[in-house]
Amino acid sequence: MSSEFDTLTIAEAARLIGSRRLSPVDLAEAKLARIAAIDPQLNAFITVTAELALRQARQAESEIVRGHYRGPLHGVPVGLKDIYNTAGVLTSGHSKICIDNIPAEDATATAKLHQAGAVLLGKLATSEFAHGAPQFDQPWPPARNPWDTAYFTGSSSSGSAAAVAAGLVLGALGSDTGGSIRIPASYCGTAGIKPTYGLVSRHGVIPNSFTFDHCGPLAWTVEDCALMLQAIAGHDPRDPASAERPIGDYRAALSGDIRGLRIGVIRHFWEEDLELAPEAGAAMDAAIDVLTRLGARCTTVRVRPLRDFFDVKIIIAESEIFAIHQKELVERPQDFGLGFMNQTLGACLFQGADCVQAHRERRRILSEMVQLYPQYDAFLTANIGPAPRFDTYRLVSAWQRPNICTPFNVTAGPALAVCNGYTRDGFPLSMQIAGKPFDEPAVLRIGHAYEQASEWRKRRPALVPGAKAPAVKLQHPLAGAPEVDAATRARADAFAGQAGLSLPEHLQAQLYAAAPYVFEMARRIRRGHARSEEPCNVFRLPGP
Repeated sequence: MSSEFDTLTIAEAARLIGSRRLSPVDLAEAKLARIAAIDPQLNAFITVTAELALRQARQAESEIVRGHYRGPLHGVPVGLKDIYNTAGVLTSGHSKICIDNIPAEDATATAKLHQAGAVLLGKLATSEFAHGAPQFDQPWPPARNPWDTAYFTGSSSSGSAAAVAAGLVLGALGSDTGGSIRIPASYCGTAGIKPTYGLVSRHGVIPNSFTFDHCGPLAWTVEDCALMLQAIAGHDPRDPASAERPIGDYRAALSGDIRGLRIGVIRHFWEEDLELAPEAGAAMDAAIDVLTRLGARCTTVRVRPLRDFFDVKIIIAESEIFAIHQKELVERPQDFGLGFMNQTLGACLFQGADCVQAHRERRRILSEMVQLYPQYDAFLTANIGPAPRFDTYRLVSAWQRPNICTPFNVTAGPALAVCNGYTRDGFPLSMQIAGKPFDEPAVLRIGHAYEQASEWRKRRPALVPGAKAPAVKLQHPLAGAPEVDAATRARADAFAGQAGLSLPEHLQAQLYAAAPYVFEMARRIRRGHARSEEPCNVFRLPGP
């Protein structure tokens, strides 16, 4: 196993491959050897596509030798979250439900990576169907954090972040419905961008939420994310939400010059709305100082409390994923993992009116953001983190506290995770840079400038081939759950029966644990909307 390629970035590899100083075949072989030596302790991969990767690497090398260089991803080894369809290759969704799902065609994003000449090393672990918390009750174990394998990588692009941080791949595609690119990027110390909704096609990607799903890249640097985004962005008529917008030159946006840019710092997210580790707050203050020294104008701005965004996202997204999987939830609930069911079952307790009110509230939020966009070039706030140990994670926490990443799924614009330090124990910290819809260039420009002015990209996890990951004992599934009164349990039973659910006792207990939070969320969303207030997803006919 050659160590000279362990920390290679996409941009560095592209320069070497493009100038014929690095063989794509040698690079693919080195990465496959590293996967064999390191991944048994990380569980980042579900499927390693060694034969396909070497075939693609040989083709890339042959094309480059003949002078047909396709661009910066040509010959570069990457991975895919295992919700992206791959023709002839298992796409499992990390679930027993899809354990034999072999797609006939590639997802659009998969095909675009192939067109760019990328080399696919394999399919990467995720939370089940990109949803829920880590559990060990599916055919594949959850991915582990390369900085310490007793720690979690974050939901749900877990294998993508772990594989990038460990140097198993140079870049990976993930998805982000409520932070599922940015949370693993934070926990594992990578960069990752949730692009604007509709910028990257979702066609051929197992859906989580039609309203909030975003497809995007994770990589070690912001520049690498820009290179991957360039390859996968663009209109796709097979995705009903795909935007017909011109695609800019994202790499060209990385000028390093952010003088005069107006950055709105959303402090209340991490100082009032959510209790983060003190080291995360200190890292944010230090990052603001760096951006100010680079010439940005950083001023504090207030938006809605985190809880408002969280309520909108949860009511809509959980209702959608329940509908997507309702047939199997009714017919074979025992085949889903507990992490997935802990969140998804709660959706049967929402009513149709709750979803409409959530969509109406989202329209209000978007209108408020439109008023702010002319005043700022980007927004800055903390990211989640540092990573938790597996044995400290409580399932019920998904209902108990808002998520600092969900606001930017609700607002739909780009949001970039950038490492902004490390704890005293050596775990990565992260921040988010968000922007107005389709202004990826500004977000990438700020993130890249910050990376260039900091030292954080020089650290990598110290991984030893053949090391054993520690055994993990998870907390009891109902740890931290409230006592639920008989009336609430009866109400939950009634809703579950109406949805056609017949649940085993342990899943019924998880539904009861979620019920008080679900019912309170539904109560909060009823904000006295006027009769004429439209929901956010109003249908519009295409123009002539």
